[in-house]
Amino acid sequence: MHGIIFKQWWNGKWFKVHTKHYILEEEERIFKMKFYMLLIAFCVFAIPESASERCDDWGVDNMKLTQLYEGEAARISCPLFQDFLKHNYSTAHSAGLTLMWYRTGQGKDLEEPINIRLPDNRINKDKDTLWFRPALLNDTGNYTCMLRNTSFCSRVAFPLEVLRKDPGFCVSQAEKVEVIDFYLNHQEILTCPDTDGFFPSNVTPTVTWYMGCELVDGFVGRFPEGLKLIFTAVEERFKGNYTCIVTYEENGKLYNLTRTRNVKVFASPTRARPPSMTSPNNKTTYSFAPGEEMLLPCNVDFSFIKNSHTDIWWLIDGKNAENTDPKINITASVVTSSVGDKTITKFLNIKSITPDDIKRNYTCIASNTLGTISRQALVKEKVGTPRYITELACGLGATVILVVCLIVVYHVYWLEMVLFYRAHFGTDETVGDGKEYDVYVSYARNAEEEEFVLVTLRGVLENEFGYKLCIFDRDSLPGGIITDETLSFIKKSRRLLVVISPSYVLRGTQALLELKAGLQNMASQGNIQLILVQFKTIKSKEKVKELKLAQKVLTVIKWKGEKSKYPGGRFWKQLHVALPVKNLSPSKNSSCSETELHLV
Repeated sequence: MHGIIFKQWWNGKWFKVHTKHYILEEEERIFKMKFYMLLIAFCVFAIPESASERCDDWGVDNMKLTQLYEGEAARISCPLFQDFLKHNYSTAHSAGLTLMWYRTGQGKDLEEPINIRLPDNRINKDKDTLWFRPALLNDTGNYTCMLRNTSFCSRVAFPLEVLRKDPGFCVSQAEKVEVIDFYLNHQEILTCPDTDGFFPSNVTPTVTWYMGCELVDGFVGRFPEGLKLIFTAVEERFKGNYTCIVTYEENGKLYNLTRTRNVKVFASPTRARPPSMTSPNNKTTYSFAPGEEMLLPCNVDFSFIKNSHTDIWWLIDGKNAENTDPKINITASVVTSSVGDKTITKFLNIKSITPDDIKRNYTCIASNTLGTISRQALVKEKVGTPRYITELACGLGATVILVVCLIVVYHVYWLEMVLFYRAHFGTDETVGDGKEYDVYVSYARNAEEEEFVLVTLRGVLENEFGYKLCIFDRDSLPGGIITDETLSFIKKSRRLLVVISPSYVLRGTQALLELKAGLQNMASQGNIQLILVQFKTIKSKEKVKELKLAQKVLTVIKWKGEKSKYPGGRFWKQLHVALPVKNLSPSKNSSCSETELHLV
């Protein structure tokens, strides 16, 4: 094939090109372009798909959070050999698999390989374990361990947190502490955890024990023995956080290990019992009326049993109540004692019950690992109160209220009631009794009491009430014998009104003679009654025996000065009740002297 020679401009010059060579070079260029495009497409689509199918990425396992303390020796192990793969590190290594470590720093997105060839040898790898001697705060982050070869890949990430101890404390409050259960009154041993492999078995480290960051030194019932803390007999007060700090030397450097466990104290297994149900029981009956709300409690006591279930459920006609009817509501409350015993109450609630609901069978069942107990709640329809009982109760209640009101009214207005009865239904005592005077007034002869008797008493009793008074100094005739006239006046009077005052009890006075005569007449014949009016208070030691005797058997009406002057007041009503009953007519009754004195 003969080619054609032509000129081609390139790089500023003209060249002679043969057409045959030009066509061959162009075909070669096109072939290479197609080959490269096919290769790129294969890399983009085939290789990633194949690689993703061969690598198992378990993501970030946050449940594997590891916490370390700053400045202390620490280690982390790859979780692949614990939870995700069936073989161990030795088997994987023998099969040609390589374990690689990566780290994503806190607050960062880039995953970087961990350099285990640092000059200070602070971080190094031993089989499936990564060691820190010591751990630093900036070691915090997500750590990924990857096991792989040319055809297999498996990886998992987990968080690591390096803590700094709180100022003045042996630990950090941010640490998540493992909980250990001890039994009350049992001998127990608390072991300092996760210390194996940090130091050779022939090395004895220094171990210091703390409770709540207080040094355990001479604590009663607890004795440290190296990596162990011995509890001779566990008491409830022993519960709390216990920290062991282990110090050992390696390659001329001292390292610390801080480990904390929370001790909880529970009741002894010897106290473990099947559940005990206090309600429902055979002695309690629950009565409900249709339309009422029904609330049935199931109260059960569970003793502490480690890893035991504590279940309570209600059955209605043999079926689980929670799956029977939407209108049935089940709620529960739990009270836990300091040693782990529980009291659980489960309530069965129906807002508005029907007659059919009352007839159903309600059974509560409780269970733990030692046994099961069941009780039926006794439910019946509430019987209504008969109508006649309601009416009787209402009538009785009204009667009681009426009686109480009458008693209150009588207590307040008894004087008015007595006076009203006397005025309208009382019998006149003055008819046919042969007496001349209604009242004989006995008083001490001094100016103050004479004014009280002659002005105040006389003014009201004679002018307002219409009684006939006999006052010795006013009504006696001159020249007579005082003793005889006094006795004569008293016999002719229906009442003896004694005005009591300190002057009245002076011995040898006419007032005492009048009092003795009145008492003798009342005792022997009983045809006169005494009325005691206290004008002024008398001390007990000043009283004579006649006055003491009279005050024991008679009511004393007290004069209260200005408060008692009003004729409609309580003093005058009391006095009026004590006076004789008679048809009062002030115009027809007068005193012995017919002299009228007015109240001032």
